[in-house]
Amino acid sequence: MRPHDMGVLFDECAQRGGATLVHLDRPFDLPTERRTSYDLAQLATLVEETAGWLAAAGVGPGHLVAIVKDNHWDYDLLACAAIRLGAVPAQLTARLTGEPLMVLLARLSPRLLVTTAALLRRERAAGLDPAGLAERTVVLDAPIEGAIPVDEVRGSTAPAPRGRGDDELLVIHHTSGTTGVPKLVGHSTRTIIHKLARPEAVRLPKIAVRRDDTVVNASSYAHGRTFCWTASVFCLAPREIAILTRQTVDEADLFLRAHPPTVLEALPATFAELRPLTARLDQPFRRVRLFISTYDAVHPPTLRAYLGATGRRGAVWMQGWGQTETGPLTFRFHTRRGLRRTDATDARHLGRPVPFKTRLRVVDPATFAPLPAGRPGLVLVRTAARAPSYVGEVGRWRAKARGAWWNTGDIAVRDRSGAVRLLDREVDHVPGVSCLELEDVLESRLPWVRECVLLTPAGRRPLPVLVTADGTLDGVAFKSAVEDLPPLDEPVAMTEAAVPRTGTGKVRRHALLERLTGRSDTSGTGRWT
Repeated sequence: MRPHDMGVLFDECAQRGGATLVHLDRPFDLPTERRTSYDLAQLATLVEETAGWLAAAGVGPGHLVAIVKDNHWDYDLLACAAIRLGAVPAQLTARLTGEPLMVLLARLSPRLLVTTAALLRRERAAGLDPAGLAERTVVLDAPIEGAIPVDEVRGSTAPAPRGRGDDELLVIHHTSGTTGVPKLVGHSTRTIIHKLARPEAVRLPKIAVRRDDTVVNASSYAHGRTFCWTASVFCLAPREIAILTRQTVDEADLFLRAHPPTVLEALPATFAELRPLTARLDQPFRRVRLFISTYDAVHPPTLRAYLGATGRRGAVWMQGWGQTETGPLTFRFHTRRGLRRTDATDARHLGRPVPFKTRLRVVDPATFAPLPAGRPGLVLVRTAARAPSYVGEVGRWRAKARGAWWNTGDIAVRDRSGAVRLLDREVDHVPGVSCLELEDVLESRLPWVRECVLLTPAGRRPLPVLVTADGTLDGVAFKSAVEDLPPLDEPVAMTEAAVPRTGTGKVRRHALLERLTGRSDTSGTGRWT
């Protein structure tokens, strides 16, 4: 089966006779039974029921439905229900707060906002009201002034599914937002389903989901990667799918041991958070044959810990690099044997372009002339999966699109084999220095540092921010670690809770820079953020 119409995905999978069971670590936020296991027919019914109450709330063909709620996979069930009605879902993580959230909702001007009373109370306490930017608002948890409780619209019969053209707007996601307000990326059925999800639904040796797999996903479910994953994984019909939303070590341990994965996909931040589990005697990763990571690099010590924890010979770690606008652009595969030869900067080697799907070139940022292998420059990519536009920022889209080529805004080096080594985002780049690689070096030399972030204030040396357990640092050890490195500013220590992050766990670098220095201007131009 190949995915096509997301509005009836679960109906088609159930009609095909698929036996996949879905297990949740907590019940959905949607108004339904408080259960944690579903078969395909039950998921299809839930999507249809959700389409019924969305229609009762006034949603119809062509309308925009903004979804902002706690992190759970029912983001995609809500999206499928809106698509079933011919509407366009816009999935926004609840980690967006304040001005960024209000800006994105203003750009969308949705027919309906689906959210929670808790989120509305949080924003109203800051003097903002997301409900004021939508024609109507439905809350999933509790009544609140200015919104419709979901129980008032539940129980309505859903209209018949509505189709749409392959090039019509299907779904809207936002970029990570590490450098400011995220962009809204609108994908069509052709780009996100035909060009991204369908290739992933092919049973390739070693890296495709099998029918006897238990697939565990621990992600940010508001983002485009999970929507694409939903389209493909159910067509591959594994035996079990397990959804992890609680990412504290002890909560995740119980769930993972109840559903030990053979395929595990997670955010890089989640892999780092759950790494202590790999050292336990009764650890849950002993059956994993395939690890999958996207969004950001995973450091070699973490790769070694997970690949060392599985008892499967030939286990593989697949690392993807891409963007919301394009989907995956390069892949790299790690094995236990290969990791023995890696060093602290190896995480920034992103592999080669996806065969037959993407092309890549490195160009001079000033002239856009192609650069030879070994010269750092701006990365341009070409892929048929590129989204049609940004929502509400057409001019910004045109500034990054150069004919069929797309400006990623990343600075990288390409070697003679075609492999890519990422140096920095252009907006944060300091000529002659890779801050990302220096971060990896410092983390390898300072084991008491949970994460190192190098900020690049304009006109100053890079500023090291060291995330530690208690927000303090060993100054003597730091000075020893940086003796042979380019000059750095005096370090700042912070606790994990103090670091502003995106929905995918990335550091919001510009917000952190402004907090620490009072300014957000960086060493790069920022022309292509």
